[in-house]
Amino acid sequence: MRPKVQFHILSWLTLLVFPLIGLSLLWFFEDVEIISVLELDRFFSPLTLIGLEFGFIYGFLVLGISQFPIFEEMSGPQMRMLKNLKLNWADILFMSFCAGFGEEILFRAGLQTWLGPWLTTFLFIAIHGYFNPKSWKKSMLGVLLFPFILILSYAYEVFGLWFCVAAHFSYDLLMFMGVLGKNKD
Repeated sequence: MRPKVQFHILSWLTLLVFPLIGLSLLWFFEDVEIISVLELDRFFSPLTLIGLEFGFIYGFLVLGISQFPIFEEMSGPQMRMLKNLKLNWADILFMSFCAGFGEEILFRAGLQTWLGPWLTTFLFIAIHGYFNPKSWKKSMLGVLLFPFILILSYAYEVFGLWFCVAAHFSYDLLMFMGVLGKNKD
């Protein structure tokens, strides 16, 4: 199977399975109505736009800091893998939305209910491979991402799900755009 197809399958799994897990946990163990978790009345809220802005701002910060030589060795293999996928704009929009929506429902709405913001943030970053005892450089990126994910954890309680989805989406979109921009070099 081609890598781009695999990446799309992973995106679909993130979009469908992650929310299913998070929402099922809430429904079974917390007796929460699923529709209330989705906060559909807040989708077109100004907070969603602020979430988009926050994700872009933090993304630009990470892109700037990740240009330092310390991160060069670490980003090389990931950059090559993503470049080889030959992603187009539709791909990165879709994949960014899948990650933002699926992961925020699983981690913020679901797991954070029991683990709290700090442990959920640590788990989120560790699962993405950014806390690596074999690579202090990769762990430095995890330290750089920790405040963003922790802010999303607390923002979920105050601003709601769609703020977090929008911030996550725009952050991922910017990261993918950075890869596409470098792909033209």
